[in-house]
Amino acid sequence: MKLLKTLQLHKYFLGFIFLFGYAQSIQGRILVRNTVDFYTFTPEAAIGTFIESCIVFFIIASFLKRFQRNNDLSFNSVAKVFGLSLFSYLLVANLFSALVAIIFNTWDRNFTFNVVVNNNIGNALDVFIYGGFFIAYFFYQKNKRDAQQLINYNKALGDSKINQLKSQLNPHFLFNNLNALDQLIEEDKGKASDFLNDFAELYRYVLDVSNKQLVPIKEELAFVQSYFRIMQYKFGNGYQLEVVVPTAVDGFIAPLALQLLVENAIEHNLGTAAIPIKIRIEITAQLKVTNNIVAKKSKKIGGGRALRNLNEQYSLLADLPIEIKKTETTFAASLPIIK
Repeated sequence: MKLLKTLQLHKYFLGFIFLFGYAQSIQGRILVRNTVDFYTFTPEAAIGTFIESCIVFFIIASFLKRFQRNNDLSFNSVAKVFGLSLFSYLLVANLFSALVAIIFNTWDRNFTFNVVVNNNIGNALDVFIYGGFFIAYFFYQKNKRDAQQLINYNKALGDSKINQLKSQLNPHFLFNNLNALDQLIEEDKGKASDFLNDFAELYRYVLDVSNKQLVPIKEELAFVQSYFRIMQYKFGNGYQLEVVVPTAVDGFIAPLALQLLVENAIEHNLGTAAIPIKIRIEITAQLKVTNNIVAKKSKKIGGGRALRNLNEQYSLLADLPIEIKKTETTFAASLPIIK
């Protein structure tokens, strides 16, 4: 069962080895006999070569496994493997030939000096040719496995970092809005009650996307508009939101990304009915959030962490940073749209 699985796994390589040996046997027969007939294309020589090459593969694989267990396979290690494999194969081949000669009583004919030398030269060439193929294939498979392991490791590391960043955003959303609720309770208990009910609905969305790396833009747009409505319980018309997007919106963004940018505009600017903070969301090649700047006199301590967090998420998710452009009068953040 294990043998069949191995053959299935390496069928293309083994198929190449058989075809190479078959082509080699045809070429040899044509050169020796100087004629082409039915015998030229019979496969028995290729089958024999294939079996011999499999013995070479087994010997090399055994030594490679032993050396790989002890240390990394350097050039010197591979050279030692090749030398030991060559010696082992020649030893096995000569012992097998001696056994056959003894059984069939052909020692005087098969074990002359010239025959032994020619056979060993041919066997050595086979080890160099087919062993070279095997070592090249071995390192191709090893590099392929190592590359996949590196991809899996980086993905796991990226997933871990993203989950860690998102775990920071959820409490950020919760505490900021509980702070808004606390102020509303002192100012207007009726609005505070409405705020709390709407906030509970929104927080269900926050919990729902907490295990997702990406969400559809449509869902995030609906969420941020609902979020902004509850902000108006506290701020009234001091902050205004305009959403300009195409009818058909495709693509994905990081969860709570839009909400974070809208919240950022509210947290760092002082909006009043006379001079409102106008927040605009639009989609072109990117998803862009822009607001005018009316800076608060007292700056928030530790500001900018949420934006750094979001930028790191995008670097991990799409290998693309968010773009921040700030002038004396406007602040703009552009999010890559992930297709």
